[in-house]
Amino acid sequence: MSTNSRIDELKSALAQRLLVMDGAMGTAIQDRDLGPDDFGGPEYEGCNEYLTLTRPDVIEEIHRSYLEAGADIIETNTFGATPVVLAEYGLAHEARRLNRESATLARRAADAASTPDKPRFVAG
Repeated sequence: MSTNSRIDELKSALAQRLLVMDGAMGTAIQDRDLGPDDFGGPEYEGCNEYLTLTRPDVIEEIHRSYLEAGADIIETNTFGATPVVLAEYGLAHEARRLNRESATLARRAADAASTPDKPRFVAG
């Protein structure tokens, strides 16, 4: 589906009802009790955005759980996916890749949960 079609679909949904966004990605990640290996090593522990590459299954599961709970819009796992924040972990060079992959994971989850009567959207 094209970007313009998605925007039209979003506008239509907003005209019909209130849309619900997902909850906090960081809190959901913390609830998973992940260790250094999940983050790709101790030097990356706490870099939730890096989980997009090291544990995409966890990120997709969080998206799915919010969609199953009724969210209409899910956010990408990109809160700190900027070169400035990622530089703290030596990952500034991965900013573009992390943002693109985070969008891909969220879009895949949203598409899987979408129906003709209830399309799902991605923000981020």
